[in-house]
Amino acid sequence: MQIAVDAHAIGQRLTGNEVYVRSLLEEYARLEQDIEFLTYISVSAAEDQIPRGFRRRYVSRNPFVRLGMQLSAKLREDQPDLVHVQYTAPLSCPVPIVATVHDVSFIEHPEYFPALRAAQLRLSTRHTLKRAAKVITISEFSRRCISTAFDLDLDDIAVTPLAAQDRFQPMNRAKAIRKVSERLGIRQPFLLNVGDLHPRKNQIGLIRAFKELVTTYPRLPHVLVLAGKRAWFAPRVIEEAKRSGLGERIIMTGFVNDELLPALYNAADLFVFPSFYEGFGLPAIEAMACGRPVACSNATALPEVVDGAAVLFDPASVGDQMRAMRDILLDQEFSRRQGKKSLQRAACFGWEETARKTLDVYYSVTHQHPSFERRKELVAP
Repeated sequence: MQIAVDAHAIGQRLTGNEVYVRSLLEEYARLEQDIEFLTYISVSAAEDQIPRGFRRRYVSRNPFVRLGMQLSAKLREDQPDLVHVQYTAPLSCPVPIVATVHDVSFIEHPEYFPALRAAQLRLSTRHTLKRAAKVITISEFSRRCISTAFDLDLDDIAVTPLAAQDRFQPMNRAKAIRKVSERLGIRQPFLLNVGDLHPRKNQIGLIRAFKELVTTYPRLPHVLVLAGKRAWFAPRVIEEAKRSGLGERIIMTGFVNDELLPALYNAADLFVFPSFYEGFGLPAIEAMACGRPVACSNATALPEVVDGAAVLFDPASVGDQMRAMRDILLDQEFSRRQGKKSLQRAACFGWEETARKTLDVYYSVTHQHPSFERRKELVAP
């Protein structure tokens, strides 16, 4: 059996989408499966991140070129048994489609996106899901939302949760702090947030809550570190930081690579994740896998994912968010207990299990597809 995977996100710093496809491919390579994998990549930086033995073919970085004609043509040439995409399949797809949709925030909260981007995602995702043999998502929350948004039967949507990669684990904190100090110049104790600077990530609310925290408790020495790519919304976050009057106590690192990110989590006294909307919330699990206490939003998929192992708060309430941070930072014993809970919860997720569940989806689709049945009959003794 040959499976094609649209892996154009790899090497392009597309955060969650890139982590997802790269992690699946790494696990597929570890599992003993009688499958030939074909990957479609867009940048040379992806070459070293595709497992050895997986075929690679280049497609354009331009989505209009890639999805409009190029990927369709290559699929006709290669004739895989199915193609696995995220959100959007090529306009004309000659093989069965498995489509992963992480969330439908672009439908439920279009204000979090530039207008054209939200419209494009609505149209392309709807077109893809109408033709998909199976839909995959990453939480029960997203499963319900996708079912409602696209009028799909819940049984047609499989849930394969995300997980922290193996690199995210507890490490010597003194070494982690030293590494972060040397690489990023952060020498004070800090609170950490990881995610693109984006309206739904609610960094503006976090800045306001952090200001209230250090104003109310002036002896706290902490700084706030925002680690994430500066997306289109970044100027608003930067302006809010300036208005806060906290100056050097708010540090924006920009994108942090996978080599440094585990040390950054381990060096933090607290991970704060105030998102308004998450289909899963992978950074929270990454922080937990590093044994750090977590305070996060009580909205969307996050309560399901952290399942009592984090301190929850209302992301729309600056005061509620501030109190959650205070409770952890001012009580060392409570902080230690939360760190232990974090490790226990992170251990409930694993990429191997996610990969196995995804492979099960592939098998269910190909075994049901007439072309696959005919092929089996042709090779039967």
